[in-house]
Amino acid sequence: MEREGGGGGGSLFFRGLQNRSQKKMKLRKRKSTLYLGPQKSTGRRRDLLGENTSLVLFTIALRICNCFLVQTSFVPDEYWQSLEVAHHMVFNYGYLTWEWTERLRGYIYPLIFASIYKILHLLGKDSVQLLIWIPRLAQALLSAVADLRLYSLMKQLENQQVARWVFFCQLCSWFTWYCCTRTLTNTMETVLTVIALFYYPLEGSKSMNSVKYSSLVALAFIIRPTAVIPWVPLLLRHFWQEQRKLDLFLHQFLPIGFVTFSLSLIIDRIFFGQWTLVQYNFLKFNVLQDLGTFYGSHPWHWYFSQGFPAVLGTHLPFFIHGCFLASKRYRIFLVTVLWTLLVYSMLSHKEFRFIYPVLPFCMVFCGYSLNHLKTWKKPALSFLFLSNMLLALYTGLVHQRGTLDVMTNIQELCYNNPNVSSASVFIMMPCHSTPYYSHVHYPLPMRFLQCPPDLSGKSDYLTEADIFYLNPLKWLYREFHNDSTLPTHLIIFSVLEEVKEHEKKEISPFLISSNYERTAVCFHTHLPEDRTGSHIYVYERKLKGKLN
Repeated sequence: MEREGGGGGGSLFFRGLQNRSQKKMKLRKRKSTLYLGPQKSTGRRRDLLGENTSLVLFTIALRICNCFLVQTSFVPDEYWQSLEVAHHMVFNYGYLTWEWTERLRGYIYPLIFASIYKILHLLGKDSVQLLIWIPRLAQALLSAVADLRLYSLMKQLENQQVARWVFFCQLCSWFTWYCCTRTLTNTMETVLTVIALFYYPLEGSKSMNSVKYSSLVALAFIIRPTAVIPWVPLLLRHFWQEQRKLDLFLHQFLPIGFVTFSLSLIIDRIFFGQWTLVQYNFLKFNVLQDLGTFYGSHPWHWYFSQGFPAVLGTHLPFFIHGCFLASKRYRIFLVTVLWTLLVYSMLSHKEFRFIYPVLPFCMVFCGYSLNHLKTWKKPALSFLFLSNMLLALYTGLVHQRGTLDVMTNIQELCYNNPNVSSASVFIMMPCHSTPYYSHVHYPLPMRFLQCPPDLSGKSDYLTEADIFYLNPLKWLYREFHNDSTLPTHLIIFSVLEEVKEHEKKEISPFLISSNYERTAVCFHTHLPEDRTGSHIYVYERKLKGKLN
């Protein structure tokens, strides 16, 4: 019995070894099949930017449509601080505003568009339409990447369902639609902030990378120094939670800061012709001296009472609801939003676009709110989508479009006029109302009303634009006392011709006596506080039916 039992145990032992060896062979064969088989390569082909290809293509297509459905003007900086500078860098003519003579701006952001312009020029494809739209398409593609990074981050932190709601809120935000394809430093700041957040060390994130996120933050800072404001609480949190604080500072933050600052200094040294720390000049003017008040000021509570609610729009109730529901890990996002609003509230000059970089943080709370809605979810989604799309389409296609449409008339003057060699244009509107040579691409003599701030501290300082609007008729007769100095074309807001109750504001006598005839009308919007009208008029000077 014992021998039989012993033999049985031995046979079972050898059978076990044989079965284990067979399982190993099967596993090896299966592993080899997965490695060499078509399923692995198919999976790779279906991934793009870390997400499903169809999602990536949809986002890119949406932002391209977004680009072409925004045909209005927002703020002058989207042309004068980026495209106009890039045009001057490549084609050696254009206009550099006072910020560039005072070295408050850096060349690293315009250099992106200058590279695009240079490639188009070398290919012989530098038509005015391509110079206008290709930079905006490039910005749209970068915004699409940021949208996808926000979706990927939320999928890691929560799940795919929450990520979809955050993604939905991000895509249907009217202000994101309005800004994300514009060539503004604020847009690039927002893009870099979202992508950096993807690599930021958050609990549950699988993509955290201190080098990548700090590099993106440093790049955002040298493009627009105020980009560091939202990152102050985030950087402090990372530094506080990091066990090896000295190592983080000496081996990551310090080398990355040194490299990016060196890059900025070298690029600005090349184009300014001297060593310049533009980030310090920018912060000194806008923050330390608060001279931005020259371009307008608002009360301290403006961001809380008007700016932030307007930017969020109908997302606001969902944002508030999401703040109460979101888990503790998102408190740092809420702190970042509140901190940014408080810091910008201390500055007198305020604009909607300044708080655009924190809008994606708000979308996290909005998505969290939608995910937890049990009843009225479909009506809430319909309301959110329709209200934002109506506002997005209005602001993108109607509101303040005249200043861009009128550039078409100037382009036709340059490319379809046999008398272009004798033509000249005077834009009698608030300074920087329209784009300039970046939207004309022809060395046409042009002039506009100047409005640089007073850096000498004079209390009674008035710009050329201020003096003009005090008494336009008197200014015109004094400025153009000789007919030979008259421009062939004038561009004005309709308010200068239509205001009858204040005769000194009306320039009709000058237009009649100088033989100007209206040749084009462009729809704009009525914003009397900006000295604008509902239309823009184009006048051409004619003598006996011929161009003078």
